[in-house]
Amino acid sequence: MSMDALLYWVGMAAVAVNALTGVLDSGRKQMDLIGALLVAVATALGGGTVRDLLLDRNVFWVADQTYLIAALGTGLVAFFVVRRRSLPPRLFLIPDAVGLALFTIIGTQVALQWHTPWLAASLMGVITGVVGGVLRDILCNDVPSIFLKGELYATAAWVGALTLIGLQELGVRPVDAAWTAMGVVLALRLFALRFGLTLPALGQPR
Repeated sequence: MSMDALLYWVGMAAVAVNALTGVLDSGRKQMDLIGALLVAVATALGGGTVRDLLLDRNVFWVADQTYLIAALGTGLVAFFVVRRRSLPPRLFLIPDAVGLALFTIIGTQVALQWHTPWLAASLMGVITGVVGGVLRDILCNDVPSIFLKGELYATAAWVGALTLIGLQELGVRPVDAAWTAMGVVLALRLFALRFGLTLPALGQPR
């Protein structure tokens, strides 16, 4: 598989997964169909939109509305599947971890292809990975989890982005580097959730 094909299909999967997390989280607030779809679309497309605006490139879902259709379609299906079910409050965390891994690597690789310096490219990966979740939390009237003491989130994304860049600098094929880096993000995030790994917080006793 070429890198362009990988970016396209992984990007589509990331949009679908993040739209699902948006619907799952909006279910806690008992939103109606339109509210849930708005949360789903913001979660699925928000990070990539901010990345593209910062890179001064065509916004990906405007250039190819298939991404928008995927977000709306996934959100619509998810809404009717879960609307009558009692959902555990942390159910969205697993698909959210998958979406974080997918979008982080896509964002980093897109920035690298746009000839962005490596440090800025890694931060573009983090932005792509986490901004959708920030928008989801805001629309659900929650403090964004990235700003609260909690299990590694943006840190996992940044480690994965730097892994992608480092592997490519070492001569690893871009596609292989991308899959490896996605695995790093996902493993680190799931490991943090399982064992409660966090960074030091302000006001925390030494």
